[in-house]
Amino acid sequence: MLQQNYLPALIYLGIATAIGLALLAIGLIFGRGQKNAAKLSPYECGFEAFEDSRMKFDVRYYLVAILFIIFDLEIAFLFPWAVSLDTVGTFGVLAMGLFLVVLVVGFIYEWKKGALEWD
Repeated sequence: MLQQNYLPALIYLGIATAIGLALLAIGLIFGRGQKNAAKLSPYECGFEAFEDSRMKFDVRYYLVAILFIIFDLEIAFLFPWAVSLDTVGTFGVLAMGLFLVVLVVGFIYEWKKGALEWD
């Protein structure tokens, strides 16, 4: 009985592993693999690598990161809400509407403050 419960999960895990390994093998076989100095250089947040780890970052990097987290969480809350839309009723629709209004107000605030400007 216990083996029958885990069998679909093991089959799924096996197929996913096989597909992942096949894609890696295809990339290694058909990929160019030409390495140069630009490809091997470290890349840090859109500007040249630096020696001093205490160099100040522009605050816009943090603002964009916060925006990404906010809208990523918005999507994470919208999917379960959309799936259970028939059971949450009018209260659920109004609550999600309020949630979206708060997020849009925050987005407009950051937009007006110039957080999305890359001069």
